[in-house]
Amino acid sequence: MAAAFDAAGLDNLPPAAALVRLLDAGWQVTARYPFVWHLPAVSANQDASRHAPVLDRMLEFIKRGQESGDLDATLPPGWLLTASLSLGRAAEQEVKAGRMTIEEATKAVHHSFLRLLGVADSTHG
Repeated sequence: MAAAFDAAGLDNLPPAAALVRLLDAGWQVTARYPFVWHLPAVSANQDASRHAPVLDRMLEFIKRGQESGDLDATLPPGWLLTASLSLGRAAEQEVKAGRMTIEEATKAVHHSFLRLLGVADSTHG
């Protein structure tokens, strides 16, 4: 997965754009492989381990964005990461329940995620 991130050129993007592209990659995988929505639940430790490469990269982008002033530095990076994951889980539940399509959930996560990080979302006028 790290190779896919490197190939996407995420390190060369502004932090907010890199984070959104990283989120998009995750949603694209779940759209392509819908069985992922129905995998059995795992422990918090197993979930963290399974997502470690993505979480580590997200935390790096959050820290870089806070240091550069591109992202709001008011809140700790770890908290922002945890809150971001909660947004993703909420969107996942909405899709599973049939209340949102993957496209609607993706838009909602983008908008909410950028607001959480203190970035204006120019795609949702």
